[in-house]
Amino acid sequence: MHEPQLLIIDDEKAILHMLTTILKKEAFNLIDTAGSAEDALALCQTKRYDLILLDVMLPNRSGFEICPLIRETTDAPIFFLTARSTDLDKLSGFALGADDYITKPFNPLEVVARIKAHLRRHSGKITNTSKTIYRYGSIHVNALSGEVTVGGRTVELPAQVYQLLLFFCKHPNQLFSKSQLYENVWGEEFLGEDNTVMVHIRKLRKKIEDNPSKPHYILTVRGLGYKFVPDGGIHEHP
Repeated sequence: MHEPQLLIIDDEKAILHMLTTILKKEAFNLIDTAGSAEDALALCQTKRYDLILLDVMLPNRSGFEICPLIRETTDAPIFFLTARSTDLDKLSGFALGADDYITKPFNPLEVVARIKAHLRRHSGKITNTSKTIYRYGSIHVNALSGEVTVGGRTVELPAQVYQLLLFFCKHPNQLFSKSQLYENVWGEEFLGEDNTVMVHIRKLRKKIEDNPSKPHYILTVRGLGYKFVPDGGIHEHP
């Protein structure tokens, strides 16, 4: 089962700490935080989020200003957090692409309830507005056309190898066990003795790595699984 990835954007450290603490108590374990518009936009360019909490009153650039920019990269629900509670403010927020509007001060348990409700509704949606272009270093993947280029050179990938790469692109810097990869990419229950994932990891490395025996992008975490590191981590042997 996919574990929701959340992003909280607020320049008040107390708000970030309070929301992170209460959400983790409610079993939301994948939470990123950003204290500025610039940090938030950088995260949204490299990671796929399932829901975003966005403060309106950010330094330098407001939440109203960056909401349309975030919406270009994701169709995930966006909640505005703000002390501004006029009807005009709320209508402006919804017009810019927000899905909910939470007024400060708020009850954190109400925020959690709204998050769970939106995630339940959103989990079954299929839209054409989700991110379709992934650029990580020399690797470019177009999810609409299925085209993959490495260093400007088109690379042909077998169907399941391509699906494995696309899954990694949607979940950078996240560790996945062999069973999680198999169940998400192949859509079948992992029986424990299947080498399918390992074989396809090897095929993918041959296509996108400069030196497959010392991978730069697809890293092995001993005894735990694999993760895709867009910036290129420490070279590891498979």
